[in-house]
Amino acid sequence: MSKATSEAAVRLRAGDILLESGRTLWYLRSILLGLLLLFVLLAVAMYYMGEPVETAKRTPSSMGETFYFCAITALTIGYGDVVPTSTFGRIDAILLGLGGMIFTGLFVAAAVRGVQEAARRAGDQE
Repeated sequence: MSKATSEAAVRLRAGDILLESGRTLWYLRSILLGLLLLFVLLAVAMYYMGEPVETAKRTPSSMGETFYFCAITALTIGYGDVVPTSTFGRIDAILLGLGGMIFTGLFVAAAVRGVQEAARRAGDQE
């Protein structure tokens, strides 16, 4: 069996991948906590200054609906059932979307690094 074939046959275990991904997320904990704090601050600011409105009833959104809107915006889904009506609210929504993309990108990067590290360690053990 050639060396390239034996390297391709390295078997990865899900537990190893999760462990390595978790270690990476642990190293990024201060950044992730900062982004989470930023999300909470932007969500509270949206409730008090963004003038979010539920589009179906055209009524001001409750705190729960506002946090829902902020989470959907941070995940870049954007259903459109709650919308900000002030200029500040629209800028806040843009910041929520950017923060959400950074947060998601860090999680994806940690997962990729987890696969890479698990593969490297599995290759070293064989």
